[in-house]
Formats: sequence, structure tokens, C-alpha cells
Amino acid sequence: MATNDKVIIFDTTLRDAEQTPGASLTVPDKMEIAKQLARLQVDVIEAGFPISSNEDYEAVHRIAHEIEGPAICGLARVVLKDIDRAAEALAGAPKPRIHTFVGTSQIQLDGQLRKNRAEVLELAVKAVAHAKSAVDDVEFSPMDATRTDLDYLCEIVHATIEAGATTINIPDTVGFTVPEQFAELIVHLKQNVSNIEQAVISIHCHDDLGMAVSNTLSALRAGARQVECTLNGLGERAGNASLEEVVMALRTRSDYYGLDTDVVAKEIVSTSRLVSRMMGIAVAPNKAIVGANAFAHSSGIHQDGVLKARNTFEIMEPTDVGWEATSIVLTARSGRHALRHRLEELGYELSKDELEKAYERFIELADKKKEVFDEDLMAIVGDEIRVEGNEKYKLEYLHTISGSGTVPSATVRLHIEGAESVQQSAWGDGPVDATYEAINLAAGQRPTVEEYIIQAITGGSQAMGEVTVRVNDGELKTTGRGVSTDIIEASARAYVDALNRLYLRRGRQVRSDQVQSQTI
Repeated sequence: MATNDKVIIFDTTLRDAEQTPGASLTVPDKMEIAKQLARLQVDVIEAGFPISSNEDYEAVHRIAHEIEGPAICGLARVVLKDIDRAAEALAGAPKPRIHTFVGTSQIQLDGQLRKNRAEVLELAVKAVAHAKSAVDDVEFSPMDATRTDLDYLCEIVHATIEAGATTINIPDTVGFTVPEQFAELIVHLKQNVSNIEQAVISIHCHDDLGMAVSNTLSALRAGARQVECTLNGLGERAGNASLEEVVMALRTRSDYYGLDTDVVAKEIVSTSRLVSRMMGIAVAPNKAIVGANAFAHSSGIHQDGVLKARNTFEIMEPTDVGWEATSIVLTARSGRHALRHRLEELGYELSKDELEKAYERFIELADKKKEVFDEDLMAIVGDEIRVEGNEKYKLEYLHTISGSGTVPSATVRLHIEGAESVQQSAWGDGPVDATYEAINLAAGQRPTVEEYIIQAITGGSQAMGEVTVRVNDGELKTTGRGVSTDIIEASARAYVDALNRLYLRRGRQVRSDQVQSQTI
């Protein structure tokens, strides 16, 4: 691939996608996703916003020093202490990048920053120069660029490149522009910024009007060469340009764009699934590339056509992006070696103890089902092997009673780290409510349940059920997940997982004073 035909994939799933309402990732969660992003072979991972919290700092530091392959980026406002914190997190890393940003549209200047253009220009130049003193690879973003005065945008782009920026990102922060306008904007910058060839032009599109991918592709055709995107299109408000859609549009329509990426397409589906599970946000069935129905055919005409010649109704091979052409059959007769082999194919490298825990759950499930599918295995691993260190709470026993004319009740026994097991009973408005009340009594905790989501992982009456529960305890919010063929047990596991995550966050997450995560 010629250099000018290569599109740099800048993945911001761990930063912008984590700003998705309801999403919450621990440091171990981010590490697991970062490892998979490295397998996907993205070029840059934006790992977090180091000044925003000690946990974000730790995530950026660990990813930068432990993940091989991609450049690792930390976000910073045009504030020197932000840049110093990012530089500290990235110090000694093989491929560090600092990404600094500031609002440049008149709306941002008047409404949020309360500064004039000259003041913001000075802040931007000083920030880029300061970042350049710490790392060679510096990116600058004029936030809300698509609503910024063109002359001022050219001025600030020229000045920040002169100060040392190696990448200039043009964000459509509020998803306001349309494809033709965005292409014209990129062409205008190339024609009117004299030093523009000294930097890579990047784009970061939000999907407020449903045009993030279209805007991205239009800008690439006009000369941009870096895409800032997320898995499953997650992100602030309506989300970002979807990595999988951009990558496969370039690859499938190479005849039109003449561009490509280094992304390993076969890792797309497994990466999408991992992000979906970790974020607790399901992928819509009709989502392009990674949705469950993306390669499904129900119309008789379509079925007939695909069976005779696949390309009559499919423009991509399902296997090219990681979908299985046939089901992988694992049964109770399969041993640990077979299980480990399949899990490795799915991208999981487990320790001996982790494999043993997964195998016990696998055998338990295999005794109930004729076949165990990949989705079942991913659910088992995600349910059993989730956080580093010992769990504070562990569900030992659950018994529920419910039915027509019966008051729903539940009895649970909870093992609490450093204490004896505690057993409690309670009644409630249904078996799940009774179970949660009994767990609250046993744990001595009472977080608020904000959302409860249940879905089948595979088909049939023997399907594994997955429960995602979002809870808050004052200022702390988190998501718990649990799986089982018994949906009440899955609900209990999800709630106990949420309690463990709250406990972990209380011990590890200390937010910096009055610093809030911001979008670009």
C-alpha cells in the first residue's frame, strides 16, 4: 500500500466511547479492550484523559507501557497541567502521542470559553509547543471546527503546525456538517494553509444527523488521511463514526476510494462483541457489519439468490469480518484442551486458574444444552473472569419462590471477603426484586438500580440469558453483568458483579478536583 493510500485508524473507543451515557470501564476492562485493539491492528489508541481521574491516568500509563503495536495517545485540554499529566502517564512509552484541543467556533468562544480569538490562538500554540517538548507526536484539534470561521480556522491550524503539531484533527463535534461541505472544508485547508503538508489531516465526526461515516468518507476522498472512530459507533450523544463501517467501506469500495487501512478485518466482529459486553451496550441487530442480521436473509428471493450465488445479495464475505461460516460445536464431551483452543481463537488467553473457572461453567452449561456456541463461551469468560484481584462479594446460594397467588421471595447466601458467609431472605415485587433485596440485606449495601436489561445470547429454549444492570451509589455509577440459563441466577450474578465494581471503584477511582471529561 502506498503511503498516500494508507488511512491511519485512530481508535477512541477507550476515551470518547466511554463517554457514552451509561458506559463505564475499569482499568482491567480497558486493558482487555486495548489488547484486542492491538490484534485488530489499529494505528493509534486514544487510551483516556489522564487529568480527569487517577483511574484514567493509570489506564493510559498501563496501556502505553504494556500494549505493543499501536501508538498510545492521551487527551489534554490546552491547559499546561493537563499536558504535564498526559506526558507523565506516557513517559518512557515506545509510541506516545499527546492530543490537545480547544473550542474555536464563535459559539464555543462566547458560550463556553468566554475568550476572544487571539487568546485562544495563544493558548493553542503554547499547548502544542509544551506538548512537543515532551513527545515528538503531537495532535491538535480545533473543537467544533465545522462551525468555525474559515479564516480563523486556517490561522490556528497554520500556527499549531508551526508550533510542532504533526497531526491536525478537524472535528465535526456536534455532527452539524454534511458530506459535500466537509469535503470542501478539507480542500480549503489544503489550499489555504501553507504548511498543511507538514501534518496529517485527521477527521473526527459525530453522528447527530446520522452522517458521521458519510462525512468521514467524503473527507478522506478530499485528502484527509486519519480517521478518528469507535467500535460500534459509540460515543457522546448519537456517537461517532463507526470503525467497522469506515474500514469495510474503504475495503469493499477500493475501486472508488483507492484507499485502505492496516486493520485486520477478521478481528472486527470479536472486537465489536468485546466492546459491547464491556460497555454493557448491545449492538442493534441491523447494525452494518457487526449486527446479528448483517449477513442474515429471511426473504425467499434473497435466500434463493444467495444459495445460487452469494454475491447476488452479499457484497462482503461474512468470514472476512470475523463471522463464522458454520457453528462451532462444543459439547459436554469436549475437554479442557478443546475449550482452551476455541477460546484462544476467540482472542482469550487464560491462565490455568482462569481456564479452570471457565471450564467448570462450560461443563455446567454443556450438561443443559446440546451445543455450546461462541457467544456462550464469551459470556462465560466475561462473567467469570472480569476484575483483577479478589472479589468482595461472591454468590454462594440462591433460592427463589414465585408464581400466581404466591408472594415472591428469595433466599441468598453471600460470601463476603474477610468475613463469614451471610444468609438473608426477603420478599419483593417479583423474583428479581426479591433477590436484589435479599442481596442488599446480606451485603449491607443499597445502591439504586437505574436500568435492567435482559437478552438471550443464543437461540432456543435452552439459551443463555445475559443480564446487564446499571446501578448508582451516590456519585459512583457502574454496570454489572451476569449470565446463566436461569435468568434469576443471571440477574443475581449481575447485581453482585455491580456491587464488586462499586467496591473496586471506591478503592481505586479518585476524581481530580473540578475536572470533567470533555468531548471533541
